[in-house]
Amino acid sequence: MLGFGLRVVGLAGALGGLAVGTAWGADHVPDWVKTAASATLPHYPDTTRAVVLLDEMTYTVDAKGQAVEHVRYVVKILRPQGRPYGYPAVWFDKDSKVLSMHVWSIDPAGHEYAMKDSEIVEFSPPGEGGNLYVDEKAKVAEPPGRDPGGVVAYEYEKRERPYLAETSWFFQGSIPYLKQSFTLVLPVGYTYTTTWSNHNKVDGADLENHSYRWEMNDEPAIDLESVPMHPSEEALAARMTVHYAGPGLSEPQDGTWQGIGLWYDQLSKGRLAPSSEITAKAAELIAGKTDFFDKAEAIGTFVQKQIRYFVIEMGVGGYQPHPAADIFKGRYGDCKDKATLLAAMLSSVGIHSTLVMVDTQRGIISPNNPSIVGNHMIGAIEIPAGYESAKLHSVVTAKNGRRYLIFDPTWDLTPFGQVEDNLQGSYALLIEGGDSDVIQIPVMSPELNTIQRTASFQLSADGSLQGKVVDKRFGDLAEQRRYLFTHEDAKQQQEYMDRTLAHDMMAASLTGLKVDNVDDLSKDVTTSYDLQAAHFGTATGPLLMLRPRVLGSYALNVDRKPRKIAIDMESTMKATDDYEIALPPGYVVDELPDAVSEDFGFAAYESKTELHGNSLHYSRTFTMRKVMLPPEKYSDVQKLAAVIAADEDGRVVLKREK
Repeated sequence: MLGFGLRVVGLAGALGGLAVGTAWGADHVPDWVKTAASATLPHYPDTTRAVVLLDEMTYTVDAKGQAVEHVRYVVKILRPQGRPYGYPAVWFDKDSKVLSMHVWSIDPAGHEYAMKDSEIVEFSPPGEGGNLYVDEKAKVAEPPGRDPGGVVAYEYEKRERPYLAETSWFFQGSIPYLKQSFTLVLPVGYTYTTTWSNHNKVDGADLENHSYRWEMNDEPAIDLESVPMHPSEEALAARMTVHYAGPGLSEPQDGTWQGIGLWYDQLSKGRLAPSSEITAKAAELIAGKTDFFDKAEAIGTFVQKQIRYFVIEMGVGGYQPHPAADIFKGRYGDCKDKATLLAAMLSSVGIHSTLVMVDTQRGIISPNNPSIVGNHMIGAIEIPAGYESAKLHSVVTAKNGRRYLIFDPTWDLTPFGQVEDNLQGSYALLIEGGDSDVIQIPVMSPELNTIQRTASFQLSADGSLQGKVVDKRFGDLAEQRRYLFTHEDAKQQQEYMDRTLAHDMMAASLTGLKVDNVDDLSKDVTTSYDLQAAHFGTATGPLLMLRPRVLGSYALNVDRKPRKIAIDMESTMKATDDYEIALPPGYVVDELPDAVSEDFGFAAYESKTELHGNSLHYSRTFTMRKVMLPPEKYSDVQKLAAVIAADEDGRVVLKREK
């Protein structure tokens, strides 16, 4: 299992043309593979890329808590797009070992192949995203026959040293599963419990001899390819987590969030302690500050900005942070390291902070499924009793009654006091010893994620438009521009802005580009420029038509299909546009679009176009208040999309005075 800060990329993409042996051994395809390959398939949609014919896992725990995972897996390719599913891979690290691995295939013509051991190679994913060293590797193969109608099978055994006495069985994915099972084998005296995500609890069959078996057959695919505004596949996939305990286990699991929190407390014990150097730096950062928020912000911003994101993980290091003193000395670390240093620095000035286990994709952590499934670690800064401030936004009250400010020191583009949009609404584990429990990360107010566009234009009789634009952005909506104007050169910046204009109009150009407040997360990043656009208005005889919504689109990507899954709106936001368009001499208004004002609860949209003297005035406000909606709200989302589309395409008709 991967620790915090890394999620392995898809194997087919990661291999990137890796040359794997192509000399094939004797045709000894096992009977269980042939039996699976001969199965009659139910009717699948024409878009189904592949189907898992068999997925059998046996998880055997010994008296010392070590485990052996034995898997048999058979997949059939149905379409050319299904070829990536035909790459067998078994992941491992320094604390696990692949004991055996065998790969077979049957091509569409029925020819059988068995790969030699020498043709199964070891693969390490390329370093990316700040990963300096991660010891996660894989045994991989590239068998023949990965064409429509072909079958690929593999079998392996892997010895593991579970860091916590739990394992998760994922039994749903992007392609359908025809037949699958999970068998748990425990030593004498051991007990187990299960928790479930996206599936009702199912009791395992008692096979005697301390063995238990679960079967899940005909599991449908999670096909999100043509589903707009969908959650991640992992957030929707069904899974079961097994927690087991018994004599001799150093880290048993009781299947509760509290139990996981107690385990992580022990794992990180002592590593949050501040060194003398940490204490001195923290004192320097808060010098002259008396307010809680100001102190926490000074230290939080230091960790956010001055500690580089760099990953070094080996074995349990995927979960266990490095000592705070080492992180501070090296000035680098991954997410759990940065959260650890934050806690150490704050504690040295009398502010308590702890760690929060979460996932970067909303919905993957389920409150009803306690487990260490998750890939990210952030901080929770305890707020003093009775303290209030308008700057406190990402605040949760835990079951222990204490309030915490949730802050991610890894993400360096989100203002202190807030939390980035992909984490909002997510469930997470607050690690607080015996008080550890699941929390839900707050959803930010729309006023903390804003776009404010203002512009004044002059329209000419030939339809050309020119004027000055000021664009202010704050919160997550400012991230892209903050990154652009701090990491890219002038040519790339200009090209990006030109592409942005091209979404709204043809034959347009901008000059005099100026940007302010790029590095100050507490202020709007402000972009201003001069705009020229030929043929913005369309002349037809004495009439001149134009779109008052000159710049910006809030169009929603919807379809007309029935909705069965939740709707991910990505983020809350509030966007305003205010444009003045001076009419060309000799023209008057003949027709204006109707004003719009709709409020659906989760979102609101209003706009109006008015004549002020000899100028058109277009104004609108779009507010999104929720990040997730139930599927039954989809009809309202469709209506909202239609309202926005109609307004954005609205036209003003001018006519030449006689």
